[in-house]
Amino acid sequence: MKILLLSIYDYPHVGGLSTHITTLKSGLESRGHEVSILSFSDVPKWKRDLIARGPSMMLNKMKLGAGYVWTLKRRADFMKELLKDSKFKDIDLVNAQDVMSAKAATEAGFAVVTTVHGYMTFEGISKGSVAENSVYADQIKQFEHNGYKMSREVITVDTRIKDYIKTETGVTGNMIKNFIDVEDFKPETERRAEFRKQFNLSMDDKIFFIPRRLTKKNGVIYPILSFPPVVERFPQARLVFAGTGEMMEDMKKKARELGVEDRVTMLGAVDHKDMIRYYALSDIVLVPSIYSAGVEEATSISALEAMGSGVPLIACAVGGLKEIVEHGEDGLLVEEKNVEELSDAMIRLLANPEEGARLAKAGRTKITEEYSHFAAAEKYESIYMKALAQR
Repeated sequence: MKILLLSIYDYPHVGGLSTHITTLKSGLESRGHEVSILSFSDVPKWKRDLIARGPSMMLNKMKLGAGYVWTLKRRADFMKELLKDSKFKDIDLVNAQDVMSAKAATEAGFAVVTTVHGYMTFEGISKGSVAENSVYADQIKQFEHNGYKMSREVITVDTRIKDYIKTETGVTGNMIKNFIDVEDFKPETERRAEFRKQFNLSMDDKIFFIPRRLTKKNGVIYPILSFPPVVERFPQARLVFAGTGEMMEDMKKKARELGVEDRVTMLGAVDHKDMIRYYALSDIVLVPSIYSAGVEEATSISALEAMGSGVPLIACAVGGLKEIVEHGEDGLLVEEKNVEELSDAMIRLLANPEEGARLAKAGRTKITEEYSHFAAAEKYESIYMKALAQR
């Protein structure tokens, strides 16, 4: 089968969507399919900057949400235009990674399966791109509804999104949880000293790794808020953040206020191939996601990668994280925004490394059995075949 993975967002970029696309491509190719990728990055730069991004920023300053709607429409138009290229004429199926890509591909005449990674309207509200209950929020919600309905099949990455789509539109999706490349993300903690030396991190540090985009819904401020009691008991504890986002300056300010700035490292954007090494050099991984403006974490790829890498995981009990982690068995779950509970969990695993090792071992077993990209690709293939059987 010739499959096109389509996205109105940049590829590759630092984030879960690009990771999903890369890993799905690998899994599908292992089953003999021919897979290509088309994204916003394939649009000429001048179009991206002068038509989609520039006017969007100005329009949003004039009226919140106007620019967000503008860029979504332009991106879909660009994808539809690119799909007219003769090199795509033999594509059997397009797996759209967002509803605007679904719109573009359907209008271009392709059979479309849409993977839904989140809630586009609520995520726009959460990050401040559109105002809640505005005419623009209603327009984006309509984009979502149209995208679900025009797709031959819909895949969701957790049960909450599946239920949301069913409630909103009556469309019944197929839930396939996120997954990772279990051959790339595997336990390599025996190379901890090598990787710490490579990235100039001390062997004496007790490293909490937070592989999160620095945005509100990812709860990245909470490890800092929870950190003073941890440092008081374990002076060598260190927070290492991998990611960029609008919360960075607030996080730096709070670390200064709490007197822990010298124990906080912000790496900025990290290439995905280096993430494997950062997991291996870490003592514990934190995924402190919170509920924000109707948005909850889906099946977190960061959490899956941590568990696959054989590192103990502490996560907040929201969204898909509750589906991934069984508290006390293969990780620890804490209440979202609960600073004291997060501090206690961090101290607990530093004080009891044997418990961390037990959780990490169980986590790796769960990932290989339930979240392998090979198993996921087989499930995707079955949905593709079902879609192609429709006329």
